[in-house]
Amino acid sequence: MCRLLGIVLLVVFASSITGCKKSSTSQPAPPPAALTVQNIFIDGTAVPNGQLRYNIAVGATIKIVLSSAVSRPTVAGAVNLSATGASAATALNISYENNDNTIVLQPAAALLHLTKYRFEVKNSLVSAAGGKLNLQAQRDFITRIDSTPKFPLISNEELLTKVQQQTFKYFWDFAHPVSGLARERNSSGDLVTSGGSGFGIMCIPVAIERNFITRQQGLQRMQTIVAFLKNTGEKFHGAFPHWLNGITGKAIAFSAKDDGADLVETSYLIAGLLTARQYFDLPSADEVALRNDINAICNAVEWDWFRRGGQDVLYWHWSPNYGWDMNLPIRGWNECLITYILAAASTTHGIPASVYTNGWAGTPGFKNGNNYYGYTLPLGMAAGGPMFFSHYSFLGINPNGLKDAYADYALQVKNHALVNYSYCVANPKNYFGYSNQCWGLTASDIPNGYTASSPTNDIGVIAPTAALASIAYTPEESMQALKFFYYILGDKIWKDYGFVDAFALQDLWYANSFLAIDQGPIIIMIENYRSGLVWNLLSNCAEVKAAMIKLGFTAPYL
Repeated sequence: MCRLLGIVLLVVFASSITGCKKSSTSQPAPPPAALTVQNIFIDGTAVPNGQLRYNIAVGATIKIVLSSAVSRPTVAGAVNLSATGASAATALNISYENNDNTIVLQPAAALLHLTKYRFEVKNSLVSAAGGKLNLQAQRDFITRIDSTPKFPLISNEELLTKVQQQTFKYFWDFAHPVSGLARERNSSGDLVTSGGSGFGIMCIPVAIERNFITRQQGLQRMQTIVAFLKNTGEKFHGAFPHWLNGITGKAIAFSAKDDGADLVETSYLIAGLLTARQYFDLPSADEVALRNDINAICNAVEWDWFRRGGQDVLYWHWSPNYGWDMNLPIRGWNECLITYILAAASTTHGIPASVYTNGWAGTPGFKNGNNYYGYTLPLGMAAGGPMFFSHYSFLGINPNGLKDAYADYALQVKNHALVNYSYCVANPKNYFGYSNQCWGLTASDIPNGYTASSPTNDIGVIAPTAALASIAYTPEESMQALKFFYYILGDKIWKDYGFVDAFALQDLWYANSFLAIDQGPIIIMIENYRSGLVWNLLSNCAEVKAAMIKLGFTAPYL
């Protein structure tokens, strides 16, 4: 009996020791592993963190690949898709793949085209095992362009007329009420531009011939403009400033020391006036008086004085306050060929051919001769520079058949446009939206500023004037651009005065501005493509013909 009791006590003692040992060495269960986002696919393509993805379909599927299965009840509150500026998130349909390791999201309705969206995965997402998301995820993307027409389809001729007529409203409806001159831009108030007004004047014969206005209306507007320029507009040795006050005619400084004569802008204005003089050619007293007043303005420009003491070059600026401090000789190749032609055309203050030969054409870098995208450029900077180099001087000077010792000018301007086009098609910087339909780099407004865009200065901004004003050189490529701008982007860039100045699809930025120097060439060059009207008017001007022959040009019309 005693022995049995001892055995029982021994077993109880051993059990108590064993139980104490188990209690002292046990560990709590480990927490569930953190949930991580391993990848996010949008429209079938993996999108790295921080990378903005473009051209996403409006019905795009978004897939979130996770490190483990997700807790379904936590998903709806943890994912969010919203458009920039939208007040509400986009509704999403949710499904799952790969044993709930992948969340599949589909917009409940099609997304908006050309819109920036932000997709977020928040840290309220939890795994099926209870693990929390270790790091929130965010992806931004821009949806693709809506390729459906925004306006009814019309014939090419009807479209060209519509663009000319709508754009002309800038110079007609929005002209300064006192001077009749063109405002620099649609926010300029009383500030008017001499060069842009020259382009606007060139548009008046176009508007009359296209029946946008009557001849009498055009004549009356020209009488207002010419009277203001002759009697009120401030002049410096006969030359006009870049900007004037449309009421007082006083010069408005373009920059710190540019408060006097601007010979280049003056040449654009004189080109417009001579075009109008050629057009208003009837023997009526009103038209005779208009022609006489235009001649008085043109003859007063002292082109030879801007040789700055007889040098074989023209100077761009002179100020009554700073003299020649701007110190900018006008040397080629750029937008200033017309300045030398009109200086040589003056019957009162003309320049000799040596000024053209030595000042304009004698510049190092004037000749080019290199090949870009299969096109040779006889003159100018690498890849041609901004397109306005081939527009401004040739609004009235017909380049077809025009040659001199330095270039075939039809080849120069056409190849310049083709290089500009080809660069945008190649799109070496991969800007969203560039294509054979969406091209054109020239000086224009840009987000928060202004720049002269070109293949060597490309920041992703397309200016409609670059392609549209090239239509006389590249009709097929320019018409493709016109149809794209109007039919496809028309809901964003087609406004009261034609196309806005510029846009950047990769930034979803659309200018709200219109500039005289960009709107004018659209109207004029479309007309030159259609009828040659402005070319025929200025290029057949007797003084211009004589000047071009003097400078060594040959052309069928000389």
